[in-house]
Amino acid sequence: MGIGLDKLRPRVSPFHGVAPGKRVQPLGQIDLPVCFSTPANFRKEVLIFEGVITVGMSFEHAYECDVECVEHAEAQAEDEALAATLDKMGSKAMYSTHRHAGSFEPAEGIKEVPLDPSVGTP
Repeated sequence: MGIGLDKLRPRVSPFHGVAPGKRVQPLGQIDLPVCFSTPANFRKEVLIFEGVITVGMSFEHAYECDVECVEHAEAQAEDEALAATLDKMGSKAMYSTHRHAGSFEPAEGIKEVPLDPSVGTP
């Protein structure tokens, strides 16, 4: 667009998701006028743009980057969901063992077995 870096305002917050799994620091912010709709019925707004981000090569390359980012985000979400499920299962297991503690009833026909083999059977 031919806009010099001197026209950008400093920005300290990083981007997440531009490069999968990495944090990207923008060069700055800039306010630019943008027109929406048709020449007969349009609206002009000034929008704040972050960056300068260049996705080079081609549309196909940009699409591949987007797909990779989505796959990374989905994998991370699955990992977090699995961790939450395992944590929940662990909590249920602890609860169930504590709930039944002390409710053990011996079966009929108990046979006493001495712990010391030198001691005879009762």
